[in-house]
Amino acid sequence: MLQQIQETSRYILEKTEHFIPGIGIILGSGLGGLVKEIKVKYTLPYSEIPHFPQSTVHGHKGQLILGYLSDKPVLAMQGRFHCYEGYDMKQITFPVRVMKQIGINKLIVSNAAGGMNPEFQLGELMIIKDQINFFPSNPLIGKNEDELGPRFLDMSETYFKEYIDIAKQIAEQNNIRVKEGVYLGVSGPCFETPSEYRCFWRMGADAVGMSTVPEVIVARHGGMKVFGMSIITDLGIEERIENVSHEEVLKVAATQEPKMSLIVKELVKRIL
Repeated sequence: MLQQIQETSRYILEKTEHFIPGIGIILGSGLGGLVKEIKVKYTLPYSEIPHFPQSTVHGHKGQLILGYLSDKPVLAMQGRFHCYEGYDMKQITFPVRVMKQIGINKLIVSNAAGGMNPEFQLGELMIIKDQINFFPSNPLIGKNEDELGPRFLDMSETYFKEYIDIAKQIAEQNNIRVKEGVYLGVSGPCFETPSEYRCFWRMGADAVGMSTVPEVIVARHGGMKVFGMSIITDLGIEERIENVSHEEVLKVAATQEPKMSLIVKELVKRIL
């Protein structure tokens, strides 16, 4: 894996004339609109990047975007990888390893999620304050490479509290309603049953989705500071559960994405 990380990193640096982003951004389902705010210098399709998986899900375009957001150098993944696509944990998190290798030490993640918190509304913006790993595996299982991170990883502050406070200030200044909550990650691809929603809520989760947790574990393993946001695209609240489809998820995400993009743009300006 170390050799693959180095080969991929070299390719990206050569193709971008050694453009060094300060922040990495992973865009979730229906949340690619932030790319419109980036002054793009380089676009690299995943299909051309050595050792990169391929995104197979509608709403995930499948390319790296490098350029300037709020006049700050960033790298954005327009499309991520999922367990339900058949990828293992190390493949899913490989791009985060590459980000760290090329010098990125801050990561912003976004996703579409189902909400279980009774206070949530459809389209709610949730700042992720913590996470629960309910995937069938962990990306750190196996031989540990000490140069990538420690054998036993402390997760007491998975999401950087300073970034959470700044994002809340930005939301308040722009009259954007946000909530804080715990995100629980599952393998998918099924949406949750009513009993699963009820179980996850009682376990302490406010939202559930099929991504994010593996990438964040690896980011923290590499010492990166992480900020995360979810858009609540469907509700799994008792007596308020409705049928859900991927198309509906994308539709709701698209309506709320401009608010999330505004928060991310301002956050990038303030932390880099």
